[in-house]
Amino acid sequence: MREINNNLHNACEEKVEVGKIGCFVKNLFKIKNPDEMIESANKGGIQKTWGAFDLIILGVGAIIGSGIFTVVGIAAAGSPESAGAGPALVLSMILASLACVFSAMCYSEFASMIPVAGSAYLYTYATMGEFLAWIVGWVLMLEYLVGYIAVASAWSGYLIQFLKGFTFLPSFITNPPIWLINDYKSAVATLLKQGIDPATVIPTIAGIPVSINLPAVLITIFMAAILVKGIKESTNMAGIMVVIKLAVIALFVFTGMFYVKPQNWVPFAPNGFEGIFMGAFIIFFAYIGFDALATAAEETKNPQKNLPIGIIGSLATCTVVYVLVGLVLTGMVPIAQIDSHAPIAHAMRMVGQDWVAGLISLGALTGLTSVLLVLMLAGTRILYAMSRDNYLPSILKSVHKKFKTPHVITVLVAIICMFGSVFLNISTAAELCNFGTFTSFIIVCIAVLILRKTDPDRVRPFKVPFSPLFPILGIVCCGGLMLYSMQFLTTSRFLFPLWLALGVLIYFSYGYKNQRKNEKNGK
Repeated sequence: MREINNNLHNACEEKVEVGKIGCFVKNLFKIKNPDEMIESANKGGIQKTWGAFDLIILGVGAIIGSGIFTVVGIAAAGSPESAGAGPALVLSMILASLACVFSAMCYSEFASMIPVAGSAYLYTYATMGEFLAWIVGWVLMLEYLVGYIAVASAWSGYLIQFLKGFTFLPSFITNPPIWLINDYKSAVATLLKQGIDPATVIPTIAGIPVSINLPAVLITIFMAAILVKGIKESTNMAGIMVVIKLAVIALFVFTGMFYVKPQNWVPFAPNGFEGIFMGAFIIFFAYIGFDALATAAEETKNPQKNLPIGIIGSLATCTVVYVLVGLVLTGMVPIAQIDSHAPIAHAMRMVGQDWVAGLISLGALTGLTSVLLVLMLAGTRILYAMSRDNYLPSILKSVHKKFKTPHVITVLVAIICMFGSVFLNISTAAELCNFGTFTSFIIVCIAVLILRKTDPDRVRPFKVPFSPLFPILGIVCCGGLMLYSMQFLTTSRFLFPLWLALGVLIYFSYGYKNQRKNEKNGK
C-alpha cells in the first residue's frame, strides 16, 4: 500500500496525468511519516509531566470504576438484550482481559515508537492512510465521549444514593425531582415503572418536555476545569482517587470473603457460552482506560520506556482486582438477587454490613470520577491530533498560554458531553462505547503488522512478542466478541453504523477539502 501511495503521490505532485480518480485515491490513502508526526508534536508546546508511575495511576484510575461498581452487575445478571454470565463472570473477565492484552502490546509498540498525541488515529495514519485514520479518530471520539456520558450517568446515580444517607439534608437534595437527575428516556421509564404518568411530573417548555441530568452536567463542568488548569493537577487528583477506591475495593474483598457461600457458584455458567461471551462483551466497557494513556504520549517523560510500562502495568493490576471482586460478589449473592445499578454496595447490605455499603458508595463516586477524568482527557487529545492535521477547524488546536493545555477543545468536549447526557441512557452508551473500542483495537493490531512490513528498520523500543501471532490473536478476540454480540443487541447495532456514516459525511464535506486547501497553501 505504501509503494502504491508514494507512486500516486509523486505523479500528482509532478502533475503527471494520472487522472482525478488517481489523485483522489492517492489523497485517501496518503500516509503520514512517523518522523513528521514526532517533529510536529515537539512544536506543539504541551508540557511533559508524566512518569511511569503516573501513567499506571491514571490507567488504574480509568479502568477500575464503571466496571466494578456498575457494569459488573449487568455482566453477571444479564440485561433485556443479553444473557448474564453468572458465576462464570470470572471467565468473562479473563476473556475480555486476554483480548486487551494482545491489543495492549500493539498499543505499547506504537506508543513507544511514535510518542505523539492521537493514539490509534495516528497509528492508522502512519500505516493505512488519511481516510482510514479519520474513521479511526471518529470511532475513538465515540469510544471516549459516549463512554464518558455512560459513566457520568452512573456517577449521578451513585451521588443521589450517597446523599440519601444524610437525613439531615433538605429533601430537595436527598430526593430531587426525577427530571433533574435523569435523561428524558430514563426518567419516563422510571416513572412508568412506578405507575406515574410522566406528563404529570416532567415539566415542558413550549410543549417540549424538559429532563436533564443535572449532577452529570455539574461534574462535567468540574472535570473540564481541572483539565484546563493543568495536566499535573489532573494526575495528582487521579492519584488520590485511585488510592481511595482501591482501599474500598480491598475492604469489600476482605469483608465479603467471609460471607461467600459455595452453593451460590452453582450452576457456574447458567447461560452457557452465550452468557460468558456476552458477559465478556459487557465487562469490556471497564477495560477502555489503558488505551487512553496512548492519547497523552506528548505529555509523558521518556515515553519510549514509560508508556509500555503504564499501559501493560495498569491492565495487569486491574485484571487481578476484577477477578477477585467477581469471585466474591457471585459467591455472596445469588445471581437472581444481584443489583445491576450498585451491585457491590447492595451485596454488603444483603449481609447486614451497611457501614461497608456506605463506604463502597463513597468509593464508587471516587472511582467513577477518576474514570471521567481520563475519558475526557482522551477525547480532547484525539480531537487535538485531528485538528492539528487540518481535518477540524484550526482553533481547536489552540494551547492555553498559561496552563499549556488545549483549552478550546476541552471546553468543546465538555459541552458535547453535557448535551449527550440529556439524551443518551447508560446501557446504550456503554454498548456504543464497546463497539468503538473493539474497532480501534482491531485496527491497531492490523497497523502493527503493516508497519512491520513497510518500515522494518524503524527503532522499536518495545516490540510485540511472538508477532504476527499476538496481533492476529488480538484481531480474532476483539472481532469475535464484537460480531457475536451483534446478534443480540438491537439499538446500539443500529446506531454504530449510523455514527460511521456521519463520520464519512463530515470527512468528505469538510475534512478532505480543508486538507487539500492547506496542502495547496503549503501548510
